[in-house]
Amino acid sequence: MLLSSTAYSAPNLAAGATYYGGYHTVVGHEQHNAAVAAAHPELVKLYDIGDSWTKAQGQGGHDIQALCITKLAPDDCALNSTGKKPKFVLHAQIHAREIATGEIAYQWIDLLVSSHGVDPEITELLDTRELWIVPIANPDGVDVVASNPARPLLQRKNVDDSAGECQAGYPGVDLNRNSSFRWDANQGDPCTEMYPGAKAASEPETVAIQGFLAKIFPDTKGAVDAPAAASTTGVFVTLHSYGNDILAPWGYTRTAAPDQAALVALGNKMGGFTGYPVFTGDGGIGYLTPGSTSDWLYGTRGVPSYTFEIGPRTGWCAGFLPPYSCIASTFWPLLKPALVYAAKAAATPYGQLP
Repeated sequence: MLLSSTAYSAPNLAAGATYYGGYHTVVGHEQHNAAVAAAHPELVKLYDIGDSWTKAQGQGGHDIQALCITKLAPDDCALNSTGKKPKFVLHAQIHAREIATGEIAYQWIDLLVSSHGVDPEITELLDTRELWIVPIANPDGVDVVASNPARPLLQRKNVDDSAGECQAGYPGVDLNRNSSFRWDANQGDPCTEMYPGAKAASEPETVAIQGFLAKIFPDTKGAVDAPAAASTTGVFVTLHSYGNDILAPWGYTRTAAPDQAALVALGNKMGGFTGYPVFTGDGGIGYLTPGSTSDWLYGTRGVPSYTFEIGPRTGWCAGFLPPYSCIASTFWPLLKPALVYAAKAAATPYGQLP
């Protein structure tokens, strides 16, 4: 559903637009999305691509929102795979407590809408690419995190409590273990952080993201062990924290992906800007990730897909809850050029890189 930038109003589900020194609540993001769509109709389309779990239950909740930013021409930013411009997708805050990730998406949106006709490099991007952003992939979870503004709660999962009450820890489903690609029921029980859900793609947030990505990217990959077509376009980056790593497929197994050399090569190009090393399998994080979003997109569509684990393991800006000042001082200066590069590479991700 395309959201009208004039009729849209954010639901009143949180007190205020910011928390914890400047981080944006879900309402803050929704207000920002609506504002940029209204201010830049020549550049932005705003979509409702599905529902959060609480909204699907009729208990309030949120839409999952996606923005497409480009210099709009006929047929641009449609929810289909027939557009002429290569697509770069930035996907954030699927794990709610990884609060820096949504802010990087916020900064990316502002960079794009403020730079067309001003910055030649960004102008060229918007003239030749579709830049898609899902700033908050787990809005119910972010509501929980932001409900204690001075010391955010460490909710990782969505808030699906249908599996029963958890006496210790938080209920919910790990949306990055819930995809329909290599879903693994043995990832954990309902009260563990990696609980994958009762079945693959059981959660409305997962259905929304998979449905959205399946619409905008054609399938260029056959069997799981077959490489993607050389003509594949597009790049996908999902932001997580923390560890200062880039993770490339496969994440569900230590077996090499059929395009591993090309995937690692593009990852190394992006890592050249951030200083992040590139890992596959359980490298970097120390565990496998069956049912992840990035494996799903590469495995089903052939699109090069990466997880950025942003933020150091130690120091002032480490952990899930870095001070808000770390966004401008540390994270954004490294990630901005990496994201620009990823968007450029979307034209020929398996060919000659820019």
